[in-house]
Order: sequence, then C-alpha cells, then structure tokens
Amino acid sequence: MADADLLDYDDVLATYEPVMGMEVHVELSTETKMFCGCANRFGAEPNTLVCPVCLGLPGALPVVNESAVESAIRIGLALNCDITPWGRFARKNYFYPDQPKNYQISQYDEPIAVNGYLDVPLEDGSIWRVDIERAHMEEDTGKLTHLGSDTGRISGATTSLADFNRAGVPLVEIVSKPIEGAGERAPEIARAYVTALRDLLRGLGVSDVRMDQGSMRCDSNVSLKLKGAAEFGTRTETKNVNSLKSVEVAVRYEMRRQAAVLQAGGTITQETRHFHEDGHTTSGRSKETAEDYRYFPEPDLEPIAPSDELVERLRGTIPELPWLVRKRIQDDWGISDEVMRDLVNAGAIELVAATVEHGASSEAARAWWGNFLTQKANESEVTLDELAITPAQVAAVVKLVDDGKLSNKLARQVVEGVLAGEGEPEQVMNERGLVVVRDDSLIQAAIDEALAAQPDIADKIRGGKVQAAGAIVGAVMKATKGQADAARVRELVIAACS
Repeated sequence: MADADLLDYDDVLATYEPVMGMEVHVELSTETKMFCGCANRFGAEPNTLVCPVCLGLPGALPVVNESAVESAIRIGLALNCDITPWGRFARKNYFYPDQPKNYQISQYDEPIAVNGYLDVPLEDGSIWRVDIERAHMEEDTGKLTHLGSDTGRISGATTSLADFNRAGVPLVEIVSKPIEGAGERAPEIARAYVTALRDLLRGLGVSDVRMDQGSMRCDSNVSLKLKGAAEFGTRTETKNVNSLKSVEVAVRYEMRRQAAVLQAGGTITQETRHFHEDGHTTSGRSKETAEDYRYFPEPDLEPIAPSDELVERLRGTIPELPWLVRKRIQDDWGISDEVMRDLVNAGAIELVAATVEHGASSEAARAWWGNFLTQKANESEVTLDELAITPAQVAAVVKLVDDGKLSNKLARQVVEGVLAGEGEPEQVMNERGLVVVRDDSLIQAAIDEALAAQPDIADKIRGGKVQAAGAIVGAVMKATKGQADAARVRELVIAACS
C-alpha cells in the first residue's frame, strides 16, 4: 500500500484504539546448542556447526542444555514471572526448508515462566507496565538465503541456500499480554518495551541481544478496535523486525494500513507480514493457529521440574534493573540524557563504569570507550566488549597519562599495542619506547634545530606572532616522535624567541 493510501495517523486515533502484542525471540549465549553438543557461535562457515541431533537424523536423541534452562529461569524471574514447578517440551510440527526435523522442539501449554510484567521507562520519565503472558524455551531454526530476487526474499528468487548452523540454538520467546490503552503512544511504547527487554537481557548476561545478527528478533502483533468496543479487531503479525526503530515504524504503519482498509469497507486478514526497511509491510502467509501445528508432547525429553532451591539460588543472581543503574550513574557523572543515550547505544555503559571502578575519571573513561575504542570496534566489526582490552587496562592507560608518562597521542599507540596482544599498557609503552620526553635539554636541542631550519618562523614569533609557534612545535614533536610534551615545547619555543 502506497503512503498516499494510508490513513492519516490522527484520523486513525479519532476512530480506533490500537491493541498490541509483542513476541520477542532471544537467542541465549550458551556454549552449546539447546539439545546437542554443537557449538553455539555466530558467523561460522555454513553448515559446519551441525550434528545428527540438530539435523534431525534418524535415531539421534536430544538432551536438554542445563545452562539454557537456568538462563530461561533467570529471564522469567527478571520479568517478575512465576516459575512453573513442572513443564515439558512439545513438538511443533511444520514443514519448511529452514527446519531440518520438520518440527521444532518448543514449549506449548507448560512453559517455564508465566504471568509476569515489566515496568518500561518512557522518554518523558513515565513508566508503562507491560504484562507478560509467558516466557518459554525452544530451539531456533536454520537460516535461508534467497538469491536472484530484488528484495532478498523467496519471491522472485532463483536459488535458496540453507545454513543449519543456527538450527538448535537455544531460544527464549517472551510473549506479552495484549497491550491496551496506549493510544497515540502505541508505537513509542512498543519501541520502549523492546528497548527495555534488550537492556534487561544484556544486563542478565544471557544473550548478546544483537538485533542486527538476529540474536534478538521481535514479532509485533497489531489490531484495531472501534473506540469503546470490547472486542478486539483481527490482528496481523509483522515478523522478525530487527531494529528498535523498525519496531516503532512497523506498529505505526500497520495502524495506518489497517485503518485505511477498514475505512474503505474492507476486512483485515489474519496473517504474518514482512517488514521492509523503507518502512512498509507486505503480506506473508495466513496466520496459523495452534491446531495447525499439531502440538504433542516431545517423547524424547523428560519434563523440566526446577527445584525451589534452584529457583531461589538463581533469584539471587538477578541484578538491579539497568535503567535504574544508568540513572544513578548518570547523576553521579553529571552527564546529559543525550550523552547517556549515546553511551548506551554504543554498549559502553558497563565498560565505562568498570573503568571508573579501576581508578579512571568518568570523563577519561567515557572519552576512551565512547570515541577511540568505539572507532576500533567499528573497524574490526566487533562489539566494544569483544575488543582485546579490559576496563582495568584502559584505566592503567589513563593513569599513565595522568602521571605524565604518556601524551594522549602516545596513549593511543599504547592502546593499539594492547589490542594487538603486545602485553599490558606499561609493558607496551616501554617496549615501544613511547615514554614522554621530560628532559628540557633534549627538547631545547630539538627546538634550536627547528628554529635554525625555519628562521622566517622564528622572526615572526620574535615579532609577536606567537601563533606561528605552532609550526615549530609541530617540527619538534615530529623530531621527538611525538614523545615530547606539546605544552612544554610551546613554552620553551616562546621563551627561546623572547
């Protein structure tokens, strides 16, 4: 549907009330897959992390990943859910090339966690409570790559490639109860909810929540009902939305699209829809019901029955809510909302805080992680916490600068050496010979040589144009390989020409 055919957003709200339901799939960061010993790792060569179990070969039997179960319980506890004392897996039957067994092992009527809630912070400082229906365990599917189509989807493709490395990766699906009463803020609340979930899960350490890599994916369900009506409208489910902004855009688009269809006298089809990055959705397939999947208990797995002792032990590992931690940190550091948002988006908050705990100032820690190290992470196409440098090492570099042993320029070279695996900061500094030159006699010799080589510059300085000293300072810094203190060089240059 073209934008011109969509109903104006204000007109949507004048007639209809949106109802949302959010289903968020989260891949767990376990060492191995959910039911086999294959490595759980992103980015490996296609079909190299597979075995008879995750390929569904005859006679292969699954075994539950204990670490994945504990992660699922911790997620449930963090979402204020009841942890069920007895649950089991089921087979969810469907036939699709990305599912090698032709069924998915999931939890159906007996999930691990039920009846929770998450208090979601909104940008204006208010809180919106989203009630959680359930959080259940399952395995991920494989991944299909469609070649030959303009959109990258199966429609129009000439070839489809299947990679089963992801098949069997542990998933927790978090399903909200219907979100009503949001009105015009529905798209904003959808985004804020997924943002809060991402931050919470990252804080728990159960997932890297990389939406760009598919380790966190959101299905947004949207329906419209007439204002004042009790009965919900027919919903659509926009599948696998993979960015926070796209969650908001997808909800807003579906509200406008559905309203336009209803205003024209049409009916909404219950279906899945694909989200396109230019901001619109297109029809996928008619939405299946539970009966279509022919669920039945998984015969090869025992039920999950976590003890009270286990649940209470895991409850003790739940950290403070990330946004409450950030608010306290922000107040302590005295930084703006914008700076805080940038640090959060870069995944730098915990790293900066840890660097401060090791003795660095918050200003210096923010500068390193938010600028130079973010640049290095982008160049290497990794996240900040994947860089080969620790907060303690960054704090050690800051101390070397504070002690006057390194200039900022030399400190960057030291950090590059640490990233390259050359050792601890002081070791890199010594072995590369990067210590700041503090001997005035050595600096003065370099200044005399520079002034002699550029007499016209020397005359300008003597004539009162002190800004010309920059050229001499630059020459001295080059001669000393950046190891002189630039401020001290400038002082000595001006003194020499006075």
